[in-house]
Amino acid sequence: MVAGALTLSSIAGMALPIVLILIVLFIVYKLGKFVLKYVLGIIVNSVLGFVAIYLLNAMFGMGIPFTWPIIIATALFGLPAVGTMVILHVLAGIAL
Repeated sequence: MVAGALTLSSIAGMALPIVLILIVLFIVYKLGKFVLKYVLGIIVNSVLGFVAIYLLNAMFGMGIPFTWPIIIATALFGLPAVGTMVILHVLAGIAL
């Protein structure tokens, strides 16, 4: 045999690590894409929630203050938290 000749076992020995690396990169890409989509959705929803509170206070005089519990609820849940606060404020008459 000639030194440095490619044999089936040497090709398989080189291909296996490359295939494993490609599989790992594909999994990391898919997980990263999912996490980025989820985190971006939370950020957009939170920003929309803060904008909604500001607009409700400015346009309709709702009187929803920016206290820590309201800031935390809006940051975590976004628009659904604002909707809940409006329902509590208008229908139930609970002062926020």
